[in-house]
Amino acid sequence: MREKQMTATGKTKSDNVSADIAEKRLSAEIYGTAVKRLPAKMLAAAVLTALLLSGCGSQEDAGTGESIEAKADAEEGFLVQNPEWEPIEAENGGAGAGQSKEAGGENAQSGAGGEAMPEDMADSGENGGAEGKAQSGTEGEAGETEGQTKSLFGDAATMNNDVNGRELPIYCVDTEEKKVALSFDAGWGNEDTAELLEILKNHNLKVTFFMTGDWVSNYPDDVKAILQAGHDLGNHSENHKNMSQISDEDKKQELMKVHDKVKELTGYEMFLFRPPYGDYDNAVIDVAKDCKYYTIQWDVDSLDWQNKGVDSVITTVTEHKNLGNGSIILCHNGAEYTAQALDTLITRLQDMGYEIVPVSEIIYKEDFHMNFAGRQIKNED
Repeated sequence: MREKQMTATGKTKSDNVSADIAEKRLSAEIYGTAVKRLPAKMLAAAVLTALLLSGCGSQEDAGTGESIEAKADAEEGFLVQNPEWEPIEAENGGAGAGQSKEAGGENAQSGAGGEAMPEDMADSGENGGAEGKAQSGTEGEAGETEGQTKSLFGDAATMNNDVNGRELPIYCVDTEEKKVALSFDAGWGNEDTAELLEILKNHNLKVTFFMTGDWVSNYPDDVKAILQAGHDLGNHSENHKNMSQISDEDKKQELMKVHDKVKELTGYEMFLFRPPYGDYDNAVIDVAKDCKYYTIQWDVDSLDWQNKGVDSVITTVTEHKNLGNGSIILCHNGAEYTAQALDTLITRLQDMGYEIVPVSEIIYKEDFHMNFAGRQIKNED
């Protein structure tokens, strides 16, 4: 199964919510949903807990603006079309886990866990007030080819991901520059990777590909081609597990196994991590930082996994309420219409005045803090 479908439930959290956390739901904290996947023949996807947001009663996915119920419906539609999806018992007693025959990985999981992005992102367009501009650290670091053996991770002591006791990943960046980052998650197929690379080459663009360990093992030539074309190589975990539901040691293994594979294959030191399903908790952010990784989410979801057609992919991104300076856009390789939509999507974004860059170029490497909406902000001097 391809990752586009596996992320249909998006950003979730374990349903084992303590009484203490339940009380905090009344504050401005963010708490996720838990969606349990059922086998295709049962045609069911149930929303188990509601997304609670301060000052907002609607149950929407903060990254996409889509109702949780709509995402559950999309999940059910996927199950109808993909009879190869089979449930497996979650090793850690989570809200649900699954395995795809296509995935090839014994431990490839799907299900609940994690948290939804803070929702108040509608103002992410012209977000003034940042003193610094988005920077890439060393000029031209994005898309360095084979031989990058030094990590580009900055001084962790100057990074503050904490917001009222919650460690937040980077959903977008506070910048006055009209830049957006384009990213692709690669987990279950390479049917259109060459086409995506050709389109990006024709537009002279560099982007970011987040890859699972299975994908790296199955398509080593594609990994090399992506790097040689000048794109970021990003870490999407070894087995695509719900990171919040495993031990800290297992979290580290999920990060470093694929890290070592890529380093051995290409010499490249990855430093960008996207948790599977957008699933995270405080420990995920902390462990990633200890492993010299920035944890990256997104504030604009193309919804390409819904397979609604070329126009849907284009308009979903270009008319998204969150699209603005510093946005991080989520797409998937292997989605049915993404490659067909990409050329026009790029042109539309550029016509809107946006410069398209890889994630490594848009984020701050150090001296930053986060706001409650998951926006990375440069510290004032």
